[in-house]
Amino acid sequence: MGARFILSLTILFGLISTGISQTLLVEAESFSEPGGWKLDTQFIHEMGSPYLLAHGLGKPVADAKTTIDFPATGRYTVWVRTKDWVARWKAPGQPGKFELHINGTPLEQPFGVKGENWFWQNGGTVQIDKKQNELTLHDLTGFDGRCDAIAFSLDPNWTPPVTTEVFPSWRRKLSNISEKPINQSGYDLVVIGGGYAGVAASLSAARMGCTVALVQNRGVLGGNGSSEVRVWAKGNIRRGRYPRIGEIVNEFSDQAKKSPGTYEEFEDDKKETLVRAEKNIDLFLDHHAYQVELASENSIKSILAFDTRSGAIKRFSGTQFVDCTGHGTIGTLAGAKNDMTPAGRMGMSNMWRWQKNSQPSQFPKTPWALELTMKDFPYPRDFHGQWFWESGFDKDPLADAEGIRDWNLRAVYGAFNAMKNKDGAEQHPNASLTWVAFIGGPRESRRLLGDVVLTEADIVGKRDFPDGVVPSTWSIDLHYPKEQYAKKYPDNPFISKAVHGKGVDRSYGYPVPYRCFYSANIDNLFMAGRCISVTHEALGTVRVMKTCGMMGEVVGKAASICAAHQCSPREVYQKYLPELKSLLQLPGGSHRPSIGGKLTIPDVPIAEQPKPVVVNKGIPPKKITGIVIDDISATKAGIWSKGTGLKGFVGKHYVYASANTDAKIRFTWEPEKNARCELRLAYRHHENRTEKARITIEQGIESKVIYLDLTKVPTLEHGFVSLGKFDLKQGQPTAIMMSHGNSIGHLCADAIQILPAK
Repeated sequence: MGARFILSLTILFGLISTGISQTLLVEAESFSEPGGWKLDTQFIHEMGSPYLLAHGLGKPVADAKTTIDFPATGRYTVWVRTKDWVARWKAPGQPGKFELHINGTPLEQPFGVKGENWFWQNGGTVQIDKKQNELTLHDLTGFDGRCDAIAFSLDPNWTPPVTTEVFPSWRRKLSNISEKPINQSGYDLVVIGGGYAGVAASLSAARMGCTVALVQNRGVLGGNGSSEVRVWAKGNIRRGRYPRIGEIVNEFSDQAKKSPGTYEEFEDDKKETLVRAEKNIDLFLDHHAYQVELASENSIKSILAFDTRSGAIKRFSGTQFVDCTGHGTIGTLAGAKNDMTPAGRMGMSNMWRWQKNSQPSQFPKTPWALELTMKDFPYPRDFHGQWFWESGFDKDPLADAEGIRDWNLRAVYGAFNAMKNKDGAEQHPNASLTWVAFIGGPRESRRLLGDVVLTEADIVGKRDFPDGVVPSTWSIDLHYPKEQYAKKYPDNPFISKAVHGKGVDRSYGYPVPYRCFYSANIDNLFMAGRCISVTHEALGTVRVMKTCGMMGEVVGKAASICAAHQCSPREVYQKYLPELKSLLQLPGGSHRPSIGGKLTIPDVPIAEQPKPVVVNKGIPPKKITGIVIDDISATKAGIWSKGTGLKGFVGKHYVYASANTDAKIRFTWEPEKNARCELRLAYRHHENRTEKARITIEQGIESKVIYLDLTKVPTLEHGFVSLGKFDLKQGQPTAIMMSHGNSIGHLCADAIQILPAK
């Protein structure tokens, strides 16, 4: 497909002369050969358009090319909409630098080198001597240069209008895109957003006989659970009051073993194949919904969306709509009541992966990235930077989403620069960066308000709603900036911590009420996913993907009741709640061809209900051979927390401490006789532990220091490792002390054990 363009003719009549102005607009996203440039659609509501991104991880990406026909030969002024993406922080260097080539010849000046906001950069003039010409975007850095559009004008006085309006009319006119949308009508349910909630809602409604349009502004389904973001799906399914809920989610859920996992583990094709197999679903990938048309003050008539590559506008008309955008975008455009926590929200993550190669590799220096050393960030163990690479807690998650993403990129590149070019260089000669998410994974923004606004008190107090349906099994998990990063980067910390509250039944789950899934004031609007009707605190438990997917399953079945009875989502609760509960008892594969058609129920056994939660009791020290001193009897300095989540611990709990607390723990005793003994230490291993815990063994005035990797599985029974054999003297105080030293990661201590040496 060639670039879209149009000749714009303006005839200026005067008493003496007539002039003609000719202008050509080329949208970067319409390039016929994008090469290595990525289509970025995340910030359309912020800056007005999709754009191409040169996301090469420090290696210039392959050229983007297209061929266009100019309306006439002559000397054109060139304009390129772009930005210097690090200029807002006055960072040195220009990582987004790229060139525009015309027929293989670059314009004199590069682009992406100025402007902290999106703007039209004047590229000078170029002589066009033939009508057909090749345009090339040539990346110079591999560090996220960006191009929105290119304009050519024979009129030296013409300048592109300055606006952030979504898909403004002047661009549509210059791009020869019809103002009259293509009608996609007659749907029972229009689903906006193709994450877990949107996919599940579409499948659930279609299998109950609804005609469904699924509109997604990316080229893949899954949202945060796609290969673009790679957050593994969490939340227990198929349990509680309605153990069939979650069977649909289970059909398309990823099998990732890590977060972020590999591209293959997220199985984008599986999701798309499953959706396209449903005859009642029309799937529209790469379509961005930007406008709502109302039938009345309280009712949606249709949604306008444009193809993010061609620009063609479609109108999606339906009876019911569901907002699965995460941001509550459709509801807000429709005037739905909504809320957003003013500050202290959960942020956005951009995760990353690296690898060790057989040969040394280079990484460009990044003076424009965050200035980091190895001690300034959590080491990416097991070759991946995880969920806690998160920022934007007090930034606007909608109006400054691009800035949050870009700050995350500066943090990741700064960390890898430390590994390759600074104090980590000696340990990482063969390391290479293999993947960085340019699509952000946001956790919190707007929430749409329903007839019930679920609170933390409801959940912890186990308030029993008659319409409680979706089991939420995640703890109330809220993210905050980690203290050391909040102190060093007070404007925007880039590493988070998770604070897990109590009160959620992690086995059976808390049943979230159906009334959280439809709008309080827009009569035909459902919502599913993280934009449902909850408070900031309650969002901490309902926001994980499998739980969001189960919301979609419920909404899909409720939509079928709306279609069958020509009623509103609210009336499903008021008049048809028993019918909804009956549908929720059906296997996920149940199917009928149309509303009122014959229902086919597959013979699928119901999932075994989880057993009641068993309190995780520790092993009494008296039942362990030798002398055992538990952490409860040790002397502690700094901030320590008690833990019981990792099984097999000694006593009532184990203790752990983060790296920035200067924590120490000291186990002390006096031998009753001279003896050669083996000393052992117990800890609970985890990937967030330090790889270099400092262990000091003191005997009188003598001491010995060893280091332990607490990410490793202890080799001995009950989680102990041997510290060695020592000659102990009667009455001489002996101690084992654990501290961080200069390491990062958590300390963990459980107990020590003294045994006769063999």
